[in-house]
Amino acid sequence: MKIIIPSLLFASFLFSFSGIIAQEENIILKTTTGDIDGTLMLPEIKQNIPVVLIIAGSGPTDRNGNNDAMENNAYKYLAEALGKNGIASVRYDKRGIGRSQDAMVSESDVRFETYINDVKSWVEMLAKDKRFSRIIIAGHSEGSLLGMIAAENNKNVAAYISIAGAGRPADRILKEQLAESPQKVKDMVFPMIDTLKKGDTIQDVPKYFYSLFRPSIQPYMISWFKYNPQDEIKKLTIPVLIVQGLNDLQVTKEDADLLAKANPAAKLVLIEKMNHVLKIVEGDKKANKRAYDNPDLPLADAFVKAVISFLKS
Repeated sequence: MKIIIPSLLFASFLFSFSGIIAQEENIILKTTTGDIDGTLMLPEIKQNIPVVLIIAGSGPTDRNGNNDAMENNAYKYLAEALGKNGIASVRYDKRGIGRSQDAMVSESDVRFETYINDVKSWVEMLAKDKRFSRIIIAGHSEGSLLGMIAAENNKNVAAYISIAGAGRPADRILKEQLAESPQKVKDMVFPMIDTLKKGDTIQDVPKYFYSLFRPSIQPYMISWFKYNPQDEIKKLTIPVLIVQGLNDLQVTKEDADLLAKANPAAKLVLIEKMNHVLKIVEGDKKANKRAYDNPDLPLADAFVKAVISFLKS
């Protein structure tokens, strides 16, 4: 089912738990290589409540949705909105990010499955906490794929939310991002991508491509390229919500449509004017990118409404 929500303000939309005060506390996931540090947001009512595990996107994005180049607090604001509506949440710094630096293993030992297993470990830990009635995974951007794989055949996961999640394999997206590069660059890079896609490493990487194809990162890329989000979301038999902004510069409506087509039982919500960091943006690409580093902008009301409604349904 597809729903398109306009970007108007839901001034009259009142959640039944809007008076609840949320409180934060630190939470730690112990691993064999170090601690993964997170934040548990609890509403005023702390027993028999659902909990949402929020998974950050790619790169050095921390538990709040920020990094050295941007501050938008998208995940922090989502956690606060959930807390005000009687829903707990956990958001965390992934390995090597923020206060989880010490949990990082050497780059050559990292695989996409490393982060999938961390999600599973968080779910396992939360499942043992008697305060929580059910666990929902919500993954943003790259976190969408991590979350959907971790949710597959997982008896402890009650529902799954994809937020601005890619619907195409990473190798295809990478080629599309390089589509406007000079032909000489594409002639060199595309075969390297194809080599990794086949599961083979690249020998003698030119120095000017080291940032993308350095030997230590190749095993991770091989492990990442083998997943097709359409194949993974198709495996889910739990309730699924797919939310996509129509002003997203990184993930498109096509991605959301592909995910929804792969899992026809999923609920698809498209939000006009919402960008990749879940804010409403009026104007051109420059205005869109400025929103990435503007913590004063609130989350899109329609996005919050869609998530809360799904969790309460």
